[in-house]
Amino acid sequence: MTRSDTDFTARATALDAADPLAAYPGEFVGHDDPEIVAYLDGNSLGRPTRRTAERLSAFVTEAWGRRLIRGWDEEWFELPLTLGDRIGGTLLGAAPGQTTMGDSTSVLLYKLARGALAMRPGRTEIVLDRDNFPTDRYLMESIAADSDMTLRWIDADFDGGVTAADLAAVVSERTALVVLSHVAYRSGYLLDAPALTAVTHAAGAMLLLDLCHSVGAVEIELDTWGVDFAAGCTYKYLNGGPGSPAFAYVRADHLADFRQPIWGWMGRENPFDMAHGYVPAPGIRRVISASPGIVGMLPIQDMLDLIEAAGMPRVRAKSVALTEFALDLVREWLLPRGVTVSSPIDPARRGGHVTIDHPRFREITARLWQRGVMPDFRRPHGIRLGLSPLSTTFGEVLAGVAAIRAELDADLDV
Repeated sequence: MTRSDTDFTARATALDAADPLAAYPGEFVGHDDPEIVAYLDGNSLGRPTRRTAERLSAFVTEAWGRRLIRGWDEEWFELPLTLGDRIGGTLLGAAPGQTTMGDSTSVLLYKLARGALAMRPGRTEIVLDRDNFPTDRYLMESIAADSDMTLRWIDADFDGGVTAADLAAVVSERTALVVLSHVAYRSGYLLDAPALTAVTHAAGAMLLLDLCHSVGAVEIELDTWGVDFAAGCTYKYLNGGPGSPAFAYVRADHLADFRQPIWGWMGRENPFDMAHGYVPAPGIRRVISASPGIVGMLPIQDMLDLIEAAGMPRVRAKSVALTEFALDLVREWLLPRGVTVSSPIDPARRGGHVTIDHPRFREITARLWQRGVMPDFRRPHGIRLGLSPLSTTFGEVLAGVAAIRAELDADLDV
């Protein structure tokens, strides 16, 4: 063991001991599993909470098993709105009545984008960046093809993201909608959301933010920033489980005019009237189409309990501390082995994950998984270290980066 190894081990131990959120990793299933050396993929799929295991079992035997159809009247019909308000207030900086749950992120992005475009008639362009998440790009390509719109692409830095200057260079009086990810899925670049909102509005356009890689790791203030629309998933930092439902935000002053394209009975005014003709429900309910996935909403409530108890300022501080520690390890141990950093160094411009690149990382990632170290791989040759603030320890970060170093050295020894 080198002096560097000894120093970093002592530092990780001290950071975990001093961590004000040190009790939280124990709240998650698998935290004490000896086969999982380091789980560094919380920005793709968060661990389940221990309370969720109990909640799901009780739901089957009690809420579903005993209350049966009465559950819709007692809770489920309103749950997309009540849980939406809770997400809005705790995580999005959104006043009540602007956030709802249901559908996948893809479906909600589609609904929001089509509704936004209908509110800007006569404008012909959608602005987005080439490094946005594939689904976001594919959806806008589909919408543009169906609506005879033109896509205006921003070419952002590979290891950065879209700046206000980048956006100002492409928006115009023709721009109807700007679609951006608050945190870039690959680089982890954190947008200056207030500045980008101001640029968008100065052009008379609307801004749709994808919050998938920021919600639960970064403090968000949609109302204060003036963002028009937003959507995000709940299976990353909100630990809702595989395919858990997404959320949608529509700014309050847009609700009266907002019309989404997938008309369903549960988003209609007085839905149980079963009347002819679609009339959108008042308020945020109009975003809903069909019966929401109630089971998928249950785990999110447990994670919100933990985040509310911890407080988002402390969650964000832990996120920054984890990524700073990871970068220090990368600088000392991995840069000399040919690794490059593809994430912002400035924590004010960095979300909750760090991306590093090396030509051998595709093969190395598979070997890391076999040894119980679980980051994820992103093309062309990047490993993302996804550090979920409430479930990840500094010791895990140390073990994970040490394993990457060991695999790089093993390749050199072959």
